[in-house]
Amino acid sequence: MSVHDMVIYQVYPKSFYDSTGSGVGDLRGVIEKVAHIASLGVDMVWFNPFFVSPQRDNGYDIADYYAIDPAMGTMADFEELVAALDAHGVGVMLDMVLNHTSTEHEWFRRALAGEAAYQDFFFIRPGVDGHPPNNWVSKFGGSAWAPFGDTGDYYLHLFDVTQADVNWHNPRVRDEMAKVVEFWRGKGVRGFRFDVINLIGKPADLPSAPEGTDDRAMYTDGASVHEYLRELAARSYGLDPDSVTVGEMSSTSVEACVQYSNPDNDELSMVFNFHHLKVDYRDGQKWTLMPFDFAELKRLLMDWAVRMQEGGGWNALFWNNHDQPRALDRFADPVGHRYESATMLATVIHLLRGTPYVYMGEEIGMTDPEYTAIGDYVDVEAINAYAALVASGMSDADAFAIVHSKARDNARTPMQWSPEAHGGFTTGTPWLRPTNHERINVADEEASGRILPYYRALIRLRKTHPLIAEGTVEPFALDHPSVLAYLRRHGEQQLLVLANFYGEPTSLAIPDAFVGGEILIANDPSAEPPASAEVLLRPYEALAIRIPSQPQGEQS
Repeated sequence: MSVHDMVIYQVYPKSFYDSTGSGVGDLRGVIEKVAHIASLGVDMVWFNPFFVSPQRDNGYDIADYYAIDPAMGTMADFEELVAALDAHGVGVMLDMVLNHTSTEHEWFRRALAGEAAYQDFFFIRPGVDGHPPNNWVSKFGGSAWAPFGDTGDYYLHLFDVTQADVNWHNPRVRDEMAKVVEFWRGKGVRGFRFDVINLIGKPADLPSAPEGTDDRAMYTDGASVHEYLRELAARSYGLDPDSVTVGEMSSTSVEACVQYSNPDNDELSMVFNFHHLKVDYRDGQKWTLMPFDFAELKRLLMDWAVRMQEGGGWNALFWNNHDQPRALDRFADPVGHRYESATMLATVIHLLRGTPYVYMGEEIGMTDPEYTAIGDYVDVEAINAYAALVASGMSDADAFAIVHSKARDNARTPMQWSPEAHGGFTTGTPWLRPTNHERINVADEEASGRILPYYRALIRLRKTHPLIAEGTVEPFALDHPSVLAYLRRHGEQQLLVLANFYGEPTSLAIPDAFVGGEILIANDPSAEPPASAEVLLRPYEALAIRIPSQPQGEQS
């Protein structure tokens, strides 16, 4: 199966299902819910990290790449999970965090102990006139440098202070990272998601950003990233023609992502970019409030689709993941039109050119939690952001409103399996509190819901229609104020996808060729083939109209 046919499901293990009553999800919990995953028709499950970790950044601070965190289970549990998924034809994708390690990792501890060989595993530099080595800023706030023990030197951490960036210029580091990937391939893993992988090509001299410029330009998409990825592929996942890889690309460009994902370059199968999920950032700043810019959302989605297509690249398609608030709350109406909103957003992504990802809970229309105080959040990024906003002079209420809208924990609340206590996630006290499980849960969706069946239908379409899996994409009606639309073409077949992003009905003109065409899928069960070239779309309505290929001998 090509990645073009695939749909991938994302599991945040800590929040999926707790089999022990500890309040934290675990691998045996996933095993108990394999039937649900398989019922979706997905091909692979991407698991967020469950390696040994002090959990300063929810597992993205890895202390041991080769061991399962005891809170998540054992290696035997993992092997059983791989076998259980494989029995349903579902593969496993692991999250490889290779840009940085926990400061509790053996490599960093040995560096602190004075072993020069391990000090070269990290970026350790002397200060400049009593200040950090350069002006780079941590993505979690403050300087990207912290004191390296009592040596007087500093170490680089682009993320939390406990996440030390590793030095990929060192061949020994590259050797070790290839060994990590090979170890898990030996456990039956054929999928790998590489966390912020486009940051591994930092320049060796680590220059400061010129005054008034964004420091991210100094370390993002460095030329050596491509070299390092090709080397890693040649020594690990590239040895398997059926491997599936995806790179998370921070603050990237289309040009770089074409190179990462064009199969001729032997780097990655596909890439994540996040530009379309920043259209509700005021002046490019996450911790702000503003309505999403629909015109910019359309422009970005279509621009990336077309330019990646032109360059032979391949997109990973998504609205939701563990780092983003729920798309329902950001781009639609989770209260008045939850079904229509959820299925409209799903239609847009699943019918595009690329590989769709479904984040756990998305398939039942989960929403952001209804939290009321900063104490409800546990994520270090959200807590730091709240403190910084208050310190800047913002009121507690205004600071909380921003965090409530943008926090990563919004997507990390436990999977809601039933209307029972804690959503049926745990018999104990959940590590993060769910809030609306009484009305949004898997059991109710299975019994009488409409969102879950719609997701299953969309996933089937990709597997049965080359038009969707392999067709080209072309923007349509880009200037329409409330509709996102595009055309897919494959041979003589054409598909027109229409999605109303607003709570008011609207209309638009469609090409005459689609009048009377087949409704391939619609989130309004009463939708009928268009009787004229003017189509009326109800609030948050989505539909896909197909012109079948003409039989041989009847082509014009």
